[in-house]
Amino acid sequence: MEFLALSFAFISTLALIMLFKLTLSWWIFPILTRHKLKRCGFTGPTPSFPFGNIHDMKKTTTKDNNNTNTCSDDSLEYSSNCLSHDIHRTVFPYFSRWQDSHGKVFVYWLGTEPFLYIAEPEFVKKMSSVVMAKSWGKPSVFRNDRDPMFGNGLIMVEGNDWVRHRHVVAPAFSPLNLKAMASMMVESTKQMIERWSDQINSGNMEIDVESEIITTAGEIIAKTSFGMKDEKARQVFKKLRALQMTLFKTTRYVGVPFGKCLNVKKTLEAKKLGKEIDQVLLSVIRNRKSSSSSSSKSKNEQDLLGLLLQENRHTLTVRELVDECKTFFFGGHETTALAITWTLLLLAEHQEWQIQLRDEIRQVLGHNIDELDINMLSQLKKMKWVMNEVLRLYPPAPNVQRQAREDIKVGENLTVPKGTNMWIDVVAMHHDTALWGPEVNEFRPERFKDDVNGGCKHSMGYLPFGFGGRMCVGRNLTFMEYKIVLTLLLSTFSFELSPDYHHSPSIMLSLRPSSGLPLVVKPLHKY
Repeated sequence: MEFLALSFAFISTLALIMLFKLTLSWWIFPILTRHKLKRCGFTGPTPSFPFGNIHDMKKTTTKDNNNTNTCSDDSLEYSSNCLSHDIHRTVFPYFSRWQDSHGKVFVYWLGTEPFLYIAEPEFVKKMSSVVMAKSWGKPSVFRNDRDPMFGNGLIMVEGNDWVRHRHVVAPAFSPLNLKAMASMMVESTKQMIERWSDQINSGNMEIDVESEIITTAGEIIAKTSFGMKDEKARQVFKKLRALQMTLFKTTRYVGVPFGKCLNVKKTLEAKKLGKEIDQVLLSVIRNRKSSSSSSSKSKNEQDLLGLLLQENRHTLTVRELVDECKTFFFGGHETTALAITWTLLLLAEHQEWQIQLRDEIRQVLGHNIDELDINMLSQLKKMKWVMNEVLRLYPPAPNVQRQAREDIKVGENLTVPKGTNMWIDVVAMHHDTALWGPEVNEFRPERFKDDVNGGCKHSMGYLPFGFGGRMCVGRNLTFMEYKIVLTLLLSTFSFELSPDYHHSPSIMLSLRPSSGLPLVVKPLHKY
């Protein structure tokens, strides 16, 4: 009996200690942090711990989805009035609503994790002027949640490790190396064009261009950056897509203590997919390492994987190599593919710009595009305007996430405390009437004719690739691939909106059409 009494007392004490620790982490510490942020000048919607504002966010999203605007059934054509590009209230309804109450800078909570929401470019400018690139951190809650997809790749790594990774990766995107990738981009795009032509000739002119372009962009990044072809490339691409969908579903309770336990099946599925991708990429790395063929070496040494493996740059562990491969396999195809996808939607809606681009291609490159001169792409000025406008209206990376690794003084009255997570809302700033004027939600590429910022009233109001030293390292790859693919497509086909298209942009880590993009594709000439 005495032993049972002691056991009961021990278990009771242990339970009280655990309860005390949970109370501290679930309620006391978050409340203290909230008061600290208030003293620093930051307020926001009232959280309910340990879930923070997540329930309110989910409720707002559900309500918004039930009220999605659709075209009238009586209309057989889509008009500019029908396709609304005022998307912020659709993709981030909770932020839009909170802005009305709390302004463009406020604090919201994912579980017990506070996030400083920022949609004010001047605030971003003041922060970036006093913080070096390597001094920015990434929210640990996102690094942990998205570890299966990015690991410690360049997107997530911090401090001196970020400097080391950036130093190794950046040379892969030099102009010389990019030109070497161009022929493979042309090859993959022509293969896609042949598939489309076969489908059209069989009598089916409606093509889901999002799915097709995502697949082709995946093939391009696999060939140009990693020398991967056929089965292994398809394996990585398929598993990364599945992982993306899985992670989106499991991020609904990000920041909630033991939040992964609320969806164990999806958490385990994400880990499994992450490990399977690691194994495929690890075999690719080992095969490249073991290759002693001089011809193979000369062919592949200048791609991303080749540069990562060069002895004079080999400062990364095998684990880090795998993480960089995952990061650039995903980021290298997703951004470009979505930019092209949204471009085709907008060109299908605005036929006059489709004609203008096609005329410009003929003027600059001539009628024979079979021998595409990559050096001439820089002369496609209107295409650059269109790309900039597409990235403004539909930025593939809809937000920038940071964490303060030290106190940040913003102006005279505000201080962002060390450890504060930040969510910079790119979509909000790109659709802000105060920054862009009353035509902010209209497709007007000419706004970029004489201004790289498109007439935005603030230099930090246009952030398609992030800002500062941590700006996307592969953006020049995106520019070149975008122009190559779009040039070949517009020289071969015309595009019209399909009656089956439902305009519903959504966030799936990136900004994408939730129901694909079916377009009516017609050949410009017979094959």
